[in-house]
Amino acid sequence: MQYTYDELLIAFSLTLLAGLSTGIGAALAFFSRKDNTALLSVGMGFSAGVMIYISFAEILVKSKTAFLPRFGEIGAEAWMLVCFFGGFAMAFAIDRLIPEDINPHELKTDAELSDLKSGKHDKHRSHALHRTGIFTAVAIAIHNFPEGFATFVSALDSLTLGIGIALAVAIHNIPEGMAVSLPIYHATGNRKKAFGYAFFSGLAEPLGAALGFFLLMPLMGELTMGITFGLVAGIMIYICFDELLPSARIYGNSHTTMGGIAAGMGVMGISLILFKIV
Repeated sequence: MQYTYDELLIAFSLTLLAGLSTGIGAALAFFSRKDNTALLSVGMGFSAGVMIYISFAEILVKSKTAFLPRFGEIGAEAWMLVCFFGGFAMAFAIDRLIPEDINPHELKTDAELSDLKSGKHDKHRSHALHRTGIFTAVAIAIHNFPEGFATFVSALDSLTLGIGIALAVAIHNIPEGMAVSLPIYHATGNRKKAFGYAFFSGLAEPLGAALGFFLLMPLMGELTMGITFGLVAGIMIYICFDELLPSARIYGNSHTTMGGIAAGMGVMGISLILFKIV
């Protein structure tokens, strides 16, 4: 399957922008207030709504369609499900490889966040915070590899699909940037260092896209695309239910979460309809 230079550039640019949104989270962490997280909750719900809608309404459909010529209706659906749960299992395995105390998907409580922002810690605690920030940056980089590939492949297939996923990934990367910058900033007092670690952890997204391109693009055909889209949908759904929805609920409440989900699904659904009309 051949792609033009412009198509590759746009897909890679979307992946890069989504990854570097960790820098936004890092910057917000320096000025955010503990009691001002409702907007973040809506944003996380919005991101989940976009990913869930796209996964079930578009990406899984594309996976099944790609399998149809070779396996028929029932076989295509079976292979779609196998790949979907394969992506789910892949994301779960990556999550389990990372210790719970530094895993960005293991949410901090309000008390822990307040403690980080208070700045009240001794030399030993400063060292521990610094170490936590660095390991969290590494953990986020590992998580971002499959997300980068998912964004890149989706953008190559459909610009509207790619933009939707890039937006959703960018929103959910913001609190991950905060998770890196807060401990490093309060351990060192250095805003530039804290921002730098968070910013560069996001570079794993475009790196994942680049590796996916060089490793898989030469093999891309209908069968490979079917497998890829199934895996991507599984990864997306795992991210939503393991991280985004619990995060949205903790940072806000059930109403802010549901409002964000509805808005995300609505915006994505309408944009897909408008794209097909145009």
